[in-house]
Amino acid sequence: MSHPVYLKNGELVKVNDHVYCSPSWDTRDGTPYSIARIMQFLPPEDAPKGEDGKNYLYTRVRLAWYYRPSDVSDRPVADSRLLLAAIYSEVCDINQLRAKCHVLHRDKISDLAGWKKRDDRFYFNRLFDPYIKKEFEIIQATDVRNLPENIRDVLTSRYEYVVAEKEVIPDLTDTIRLCDTCKAWCPSQESVQCDRCKRFFHMGCVQPPLAAKPSRGYGWTCAPCSRKHEEEVDSHEVRVSAPQPSRVKSNAPAPRGRGRPRKDKTQAEREENCPIKHFKMWPFRYFGQHTVAEDTLDPDDLIFPRTATRQGPKYQANVPPTPKPYTYPPDMEERGSDTTIEVLGIINTLTEAEVAEVESCKTTITDDQKLKSSVDWLTEVIRRFSDAALAAKPFTGVSMKNPIRTGEKWKKQETPYADKPWSREEIVAFEDAIHLHGAELRAVRDEVVTRSMPEVVRFYGHWKSSKLGEENERIRKFGPPPKPISKKYGSLAEATDGQRVGLPDDEESVVDLPVKSPSCGACRTRESSVWWKAPRGLSTNLLCETCGTNWRKYADLNVRPLREESLPATKTRSTEKREGTPLAGPSTKRARTSVSVTSVRSTPPPPVSAAPQIRCLACSKTGPLGKVLKCKKCEVRLHAGSCGAIVDPSAVEAWSCELCENEDTLEASINSDCLLCPRASNEEKKRKPYPHPDSFLRACKPTEGQGWAHILCAVFTPELTFTDASRLRSVEGLSTISSHKWEANCSICNQVQGAVIRCSDCNKEYHASCAWKQEYKFGFEIQPVKSSRRDTTITTTFKGETGAMNAIVSCKDHDHSKRDIYDICETNEGGETALQVYCQAYKQAAVGQAHGLLRKARRLDTILNVRSETSVSRASSTPFDTTPSEPECSRCRSQFSPAFYPDGSDKWICHKCHFETTESNTEAMSMMVS
Repeated sequence: MSHPVYLKNGELVKVNDHVYCSPSWDTRDGTPYSIARIMQFLPPEDAPKGEDGKNYLYTRVRLAWYYRPSDVSDRPVADSRLLLAAIYSEVCDINQLRAKCHVLHRDKISDLAGWKKRDDRFYFNRLFDPYIKKEFEIIQATDVRNLPENIRDVLTSRYEYVVAEKEVIPDLTDTIRLCDTCKAWCPSQESVQCDRCKRFFHMGCVQPPLAAKPSRGYGWTCAPCSRKHEEEVDSHEVRVSAPQPSRVKSNAPAPRGRGRPRKDKTQAEREENCPIKHFKMWPFRYFGQHTVAEDTLDPDDLIFPRTATRQGPKYQANVPPTPKPYTYPPDMEERGSDTTIEVLGIINTLTEAEVAEVESCKTTITDDQKLKSSVDWLTEVIRRFSDAALAAKPFTGVSMKNPIRTGEKWKKQETPYADKPWSREEIVAFEDAIHLHGAELRAVRDEVVTRSMPEVVRFYGHWKSSKLGEENERIRKFGPPPKPISKKYGSLAEATDGQRVGLPDDEESVVDLPVKSPSCGACRTRESSVWWKAPRGLSTNLLCETCGTNWRKYADLNVRPLREESLPATKTRSTEKREGTPLAGPSTKRARTSVSVTSVRSTPPPPVSAAPQIRCLACSKTGPLGKVLKCKKCEVRLHAGSCGAIVDPSAVEAWSCELCENEDTLEASINSDCLLCPRASNEEKKRKPYPHPDSFLRACKPTEGQGWAHILCAVFTPELTFTDASRLRSVEGLSTISSHKWEANCSICNQVQGAVIRCSDCNKEYHASCAWKQEYKFGFEIQPVKSSRRDTTITTTFKGETGAMNAIVSCKDHDHSKRDIYDICETNEGGETALQVYCQAYKQAAVGQAHGLLRKARRLDTILNVRSETSVSRASSTPFDTTPSEPECSRCRSQFSPAFYPDGSDKWICHKCHFETTESNTEAMSMMVS
């Protein structure tokens, strides 16, 4: 029998209700409330099992957590009502419950704008797995149709939602797919689709059976369609046309009309109280690409998201066999012998009398009790006593005066057996970093810059042991802490009344008597009926009623920027060291802790890191390693977004630019000259490395012909595109640049080589690299688009401005102060640079329509058609008539040819017949001569 549970504000909470939960102010340290779903109420841990334990008051609660986007990513999100679901639960103290709230899936909300305007309303549409650190899409289980009927019935009867990868959602929501051969269901992993008839087949049902799916970018056709296509090609009755871009299939909800949201209270109440199916306390189930559909029938099958295993030749090294016979170098000692073994201790082999002598000698070495319990000291003492025993020396001669560790065979230099003592300032900085970053010791080392990484790791172990020792000493001195008294209901009527749990909303958070002239640390208001405590990092320690509510419930704190001239002079000149400031950082430079207007954070801004700042060569702005990458070979320094680099955080220090990588792989040309720029002189090429890494022109990308082009030239030349615009890989379209640009004279270097671009504000033409060297203005400008042209114009949004984005190159003769031109490395709220946004919107090649070789062939076909028309126009000046709209070869009757040639009056021959005639005439002439 379950008993009712009421919060401090009188609200009744039940299982599957959503609540705010948070410990006391001192424990949570100013962080916002967490949001969770109640899975079950639990009695005390020591309560008896069975019926006897049901009369105890609840003391614990199992909660299924939701994450805010700012909890799992540094990318700011403007919507404070958006959450991320998770299949992750914890058992917490029941008194952490604060108040009720409502959380629904996006598809179950008919009026999202009206839903977000109401208090304590949240929504979610994605799931975050905290174990594999990955986000998944969530759809309703009833939307899944591509399943056998029995599996779909079980899935929809148990679960309300299905979790899957984004690329799997279209397959799940499609109509059921049956094999055209055996009429059985086709799982996506085991089936292929014909590109022509769009029918599905099991890979084992086709002849011959397919061992694997086609590679990315390639299609597959069934045998009848392949045979039909070959017959059409042989009969010359099919004209291959460029594939039309198909409309991308989407499962997004239908667009809603504009205008003010409707206020339907009854509909909103129905949505709040809509029933949600749960199976074993969870409404979700993973059904992605690593799921076997039949496992859904098993009620004990795991519901958690899964990822690919790291097994197989892709991840394991292929070690070649050892050559036989193997001859060891003469100077290499055989491993495992007495000369290579490093002895750490042989105390276990000594006799009892020798052990007693070692213990007596050890007590005479030092009187410091703290040192005697040190692990490093004891390890070195045992090592030195063992060395003395092996050398048959008396134990009384062992001394610890020399702090250097001796006898280590595998170290290049001698090291002390213990680190130098940590100062009080270093310990304070270490503990502040542990409080901020937890056990992420690399981030802790960035805060304690006076110590190396090994020293931080060793001190962390000692620090944990010391904290445990203090706790054990406290238990020995005062005894174990008393267990909380488990309360029971005295009668059935008392159990029916239930219990009140949780902390009041204003617990330790309301300031009763604020200062004489209080001011909100966010909005700067000086009037409020209630003043709340503010998180650390703001200008004051108070928040008004509105800001306090927004911060606690929604993690939304719109901080009004503080003008520097409004600060007192004494405050700006203060040199007092702030708690948590890195030891190596200048104490006068304090971190700017005000949160921007559009940022949403769940925790106060952390103190400034002492990580080294690197200056980008594209924008001359500094940033930490990771945002600004530094090549390990040539040391060129670029923002990751300006060179299309996507680097794993663990491999940032090992990053190499494209030119340096090519020196090892030799995948592209070894001549690194840009194909769009004039050739460099021999003197410039003698300076190694070339191009020089002190300029943004070092950033180059390979072309489709394995040449090289500056990123700057490729982006600001309109005709060029990228195979992968997100990584700026493989520049395409050099053959489409007009001949005028190749033949025009550069107004800066006065050379004709290379392809020029035109100034955006005048008629001057110059190379992009020459303009960069002359410090011309490079950037991107967004121009508004009329409503009548929005359907035919590609628009994009950057920093809240929507329109057509144009690449701007302007010489110094023009004034740019009145124009909003975004720099190359300027970032939006999502962390993407202006260059990335522009390339992804306008510079992406149509890779979905054809593979790279076919795209290049189509561009060459365009050039050949132009030339054939030119040749025909020249031939029209002869007595022959003009070429008909659809010429036909008078010999082979073909209507398809790169070029047609006149063959008498009103007759044409194709390219093939023309050259066959030429070759036969040449052979006849040679026979006559012979």
